[in-house]
Order: sequence, then C-alpha cells, then structure tokens
Amino acid sequence: MTTLAIDFPEEVFSSLKYTPNEFIKQMRLASAIHWYSKGKISQEKAAMIAEMDRVDFLDALAKDGVEVFSVDMNPLKQELENA
Repeated sequence: MTTLAIDFPEEVFSSLKYTPNEFIKQMRLASAIHWYSKGKISQEKAAMIAEMDRVDFLDALAKDGVEVFSVDMNPLKQELENA
C-alpha cells in the first residue's frame, strides 16, 4: 500500500468542523465520488478509495445525487421503434 502525506493549514479543519481523521475520510469519499461520476474509475475502485463496501458507496452516491446507473436513451428508443 502507498502512503501519501498532505499538509493542510489547521484552519481547514476548524472551518469544516472536522477532526483530521474525519477530514481524511470525507476527502477520500469526495475523491471517489468525483472520479466515479466522471467515469474515470469503477464502482469497485471508488469504494476501495473511499474505504467502503460497494453497498455503502452506492448509498453515498445516492445521498450525493450521483446517478448510479446511466442509460443511453438513444439505443433504447431505437430498439423500441424496431420492436
């Protein structure tokens, strides 16, 4: 496993009302949601980054308003027209 160290001013934690550990947890989740919503990583990888199981990650996506499953309506419409 790789360890990263990032320096943040103390004011960051007090303004967000997070302890450093809570901040790290939220930062991991925010990163995972961002990269997943951009299509850069899978749900599995995003859940790993967020240190969650997939069910909890899917719940976090729903709470954040991120679509879990996307459907391209054009091919679906085409199939319905051809049926």
